[in-house]
Amino acid sequence: MIEDELHRDRRRQRRLRRQQATRQGTGGVSTFAIQFAAAAGARVISTSSSDDKLSSARKLGASETINYRIHPEWQQEALRLTDGRGVDHVVEVGGGTIDRSVGSVAVGGQVHMIGALSNGTLSPRLLVPWKTLRGVMVGSTADHEAMNRMVAYHKIRPVVGKVFPFDEAVEAYRYLESASHVGKVVITHNHG
Repeated sequence: MIEDELHRDRRRQRRLRRQQATRQGTGGVSTFAIQFAAAAGARVISTSSSDDKLSSARKLGASETINYRIHPEWQQEALRLTDGRGVDHVVEVGGGTIDRSVGSVAVGGQVHMIGALSNGTLSPRLLVPWKTLRGVMVGSTADHEAMNRMVAYHKIRPVVGKVFPFDEAVEAYRYLESASHVGKVVITHNHG
């Protein structure tokens, strides 16, 4: 049974190796997305406003990077990097860039909306070329188990940007709000 599941996971990974994915930012969800896509063999294109953060994204497995301060219409740069084809998958973490995400996706590609931190607008016409916009909240138990197998097999560890003690929780939220972190911002609570 486990061998069958691992064989199915390997078949999915072989299909993904031929695909390209774009993910945005360098927060906790985004860094995990880079690690998962790279472990599956996808060509990962990562965006950020900081060259230092983009360097971190490359260390995590991003093949290509786009600084969206230099390329505010970063979907055009993603299209250039894919010879006009577009990417197969985009992990959209904010919502405010939904039009750019859909604009960077290939015909038949998918935008996986993980969060909605800001407002954005999307013309339905952008979805006409068989593009899929999918909201992602929580997967099934089977999805969770498959993810855990992949984490264990590839030894994937979440990136922790900075750890704050509980009595500095306000500072932790300020640091998170500054968007200067790479990975997760963690608040610890000692039960001592």
